[in-house]
Amino acid sequence: MKPIIEFKNYSFKYNSQVEPTLRDIDLAIYPGEKILIIGPSGSGKSTLANCINGLVPFSYGGESTGELYIGGKEPKDLGIFGLSKMVGTVLQDTDGQFIGLTVAEDVAFVLENDCMEEARMHRRVDDIAEMVDIKNLLGHAPGELSGGQKQRVSMAGVMIDDVDILLFDEPLANLDPATGKRAIALIDSIQKEQNKTIVIIEHRLEDALYKDVDRIVVVGDGVIVADMTPDELLSCDILKSQGIREPLYVTALKHAGCDIHSEDHPAHVETMDFAPYRNQVKDWFAQAKSPVKKNETDRVLEVEHLDFAYDESRQILQDINFSVKQGEMLSIVGKNGAGKTTLSSLICGFLKPISGRILLDGKDIAPLSIKERGEKIGLVMQNPNQMISKAMIYDEVALGLAVRGVPEEEIKERVYDTLKICGLYPFRNWPISALSFGQKKRVTIASILVMNPEIMILDEPTAGQDYRHYTEIMEFLKRINEERGTTIIMITHDMHLMLEYTDRAIVIADGQLISDDTPANVLTSAEIAERAYLKQTSLYEMAKQCGIQSPSAFVECFINYERRVR
Repeated sequence: MKPIIEFKNYSFKYNSQVEPTLRDIDLAIYPGEKILIIGPSGSGKSTLANCINGLVPFSYGGESTGELYIGGKEPKDLGIFGLSKMVGTVLQDTDGQFIGLTVAEDVAFVLENDCMEEARMHRRVDDIAEMVDIKNLLGHAPGELSGGQKQRVSMAGVMIDDVDILLFDEPLANLDPATGKRAIALIDSIQKEQNKTIVIIEHRLEDALYKDVDRIVVVGDGVIVADMTPDELLSCDILKSQGIREPLYVTALKHAGCDIHSEDHPAHVETMDFAPYRNQVKDWFAQAKSPVKKNETDRVLEVEHLDFAYDESRQILQDINFSVKQGEMLSIVGKNGAGKTTLSSLICGFLKPISGRILLDGKDIAPLSIKERGEKIGLVMQNPNQMISKAMIYDEVALGLAVRGVPEEEIKERVYDTLKICGLYPFRNWPISALSFGQKKRVTIASILVMNPEIMILDEPTAGQDYRHYTEIMEFLKRINEERGTTIIMITHDMHLMLEYTDRAIVIADGQLISDDTPANVLTSAEIAERAYLKQTSLYEMAKQCGIQSPSAFVECFINYERRVR
């Protein structure tokens, strides 16, 4: 069988760069395969994908050497239109992919271009919408949707065309865990039923491995570091050496001193053979120390009986009650569209509640303007494109300080310090348009961090970040939380973040608060996970298979150990 995608000693250098981004790539992907490409930011994996879908060289110019074939033909011979009929791409930045005024129009766009008969087009759109669970959204404008809903709409827009290769750029970045599982299951069923070739680029390795992949390609510093099966990759130390997050249960096994063997099938926690490791895991658990509890502090934010609806037919939040203590790191979790982002907008004053109140330092903040609330509460939005207003990185991060009349020398010092923490200092003089989606995300975080707010609300702070930048950002947030007493509230779908960095989790499902508990208790509860579209942590399944009586206590011990050794 001939490869459908083939790189032979292929190198590529963008026109604006001195050194090539890709070097001596040899990679063959065969029809019907499902390949997962992983690697840290800047490793070249996105450029690799852009070579497959034709954005390189037709949109991003540069010099290439070696050979590249898609469907047995060279991209230059196919042209960008010819490639678009072979390769369908779901972008990470979904807003850049929408064309229609409604979801239905957007999904049907390619069919309209192909002059499909209208009745048949409607049936096809309905079928795809049902497949990706967006049938109730067909009449909505794409801009009205949550990040996860937008992701599913963009998936539908690509899947509706009959292409041979489907390329997914971070398909899980904006999805809640349960919806992410469904997305991976959907991609898997498309591969099996339609024999499509699937290429997935993803940072969330453990979630991406919910369904089998044929091979994992690890890209580092422009070269292919590894090309092997998931079982082979998880039984060696390549992931750690490349700064890529391992599945939590693999990390836990290594904490217990276990040497993992590929024949025990470590790619899936549900099917892995834990028998050879059981005694070591139990011994480690018996010796692990209990978590250190934080001292009680005063309440800095209180939400009392909060109700909100956009209109009479759409009740978004119902009787929400919780408080946040000074210096806490708190996570707000729940399925896409549950009302998490709406809650943050109410706190910041962008929306007004129907009833209930919000207290800041014991005082009702209803009389305060958005600007007055912004003096104490900083918000980092989920979509960086909705926050950025300057063309250059330095100017964007400095904007808030300049508006407040901070002296120029102090602005420069604070901006540079913040850019270093966020891994953006080398790009300080770059235009924002030259950045990736994940880098733009860091710019918006930097623009709020530089203001030193009393409370920071971050909507999906780590979406699109590799493990190194994820860790840098989270360790910085942890540091300002501990050293400055800044209260951190994170709206997140990242269960790893929730476990590792927060002590409490507020769980919202269908507009109601269904749990206010420790992350370990939340992620070991099947009932809460099902209602809120979460996913029980793989540590829970591992603990059960190792015969540990209290999985929740095991998860707590793992969290505590991770925090000590980090």
